[in-house]
Amino acid sequence: MSYVIAISNEKGGVAKTTTALSLGAALAEAGQKVLLIDLDPQANLTLALGIEPGKVEHTSSEVLLDAAPLLESCLHTNYDNLDLIPANTTLEQAEQTLPVYLNYTNRLHTAFDQVNALPYQIILIDCPPSLGAITLNALSAANLLIIPTQAEYFSAYALRDMMSIIRQVRNEDNPNLAYRILVTLLDQRNRAHRDIHEQLERTFGVGLFRTIIEIDTKLRESPILGLPITRYKPNSRGAVQYRSLAEELILYVKQTYPEAA
Repeated sequence: MSYVIAISNEKGGVAKTTTALSLGAALAEAGQKVLLIDLDPQANLTLALGIEPGKVEHTSSEVLLDAAPLLESCLHTNYDNLDLIPANTTLEQAEQTLPVYLNYTNRLHTAFDQVNALPYQIILIDCPPSLGAITLNALSAANLLIIPTQAEYFSAYALRDMMSIIRQVRNEDNPNLAYRILVTLLDQRNRAHRDIHEQLERTFGVGLFRTIIEIDTKLRESPILGLPITRYKPNSRGAVQYRSLAEELILYVKQTYPEAA
């Protein structure tokens, strides 16, 4: 069985898409068969893999709006064990149209269920920076929500909204949704960053990944070149830390969801 992970935060600029790309590549490098799903109308994940959104034949919006078969929209990337369901601007229509459907928050979950055996161990969903209909679909289908957050006041403050949406999804659609917070863009030289990181550790405890992602200019460069950090600069700090995150995640999945092993 596939283990489904949504990557979401209402606040932008927290390395959400960078995490989807870099973590997905690190998991694939570790031998996991990974499917990336781009659910952001900006299609940054699609672009970051060197794919032109306007030229793709099938997208994730067809899965949500037209109940198109999930695997029909899959593209093979240039990397072993890593496939993609791309996005483009048609997803903007999905955000507006989805609420007219009955049980609209479960359309992605239904698409998963309609595949007899998904050929992936892990599915990573890159969500838009909002908590609308598209994100609700991702959270309703997910086993785990990863919340990238900076160790900065406004980013940490936005976690209140994320906790509220988790409670809503658990009450209405997905009672088993788990979450883990990933601290990103951490500057160890910045005392405020260190203080907020310590506060997050005190507040959320095991709800935080042990791995942190520090500021690394190479992480900003890699999507521009259409390369995951593990391929662009495999020995960089960012690559090492995302590999560490992949190892931590694989262990977490084995411990909490042995069906996916």
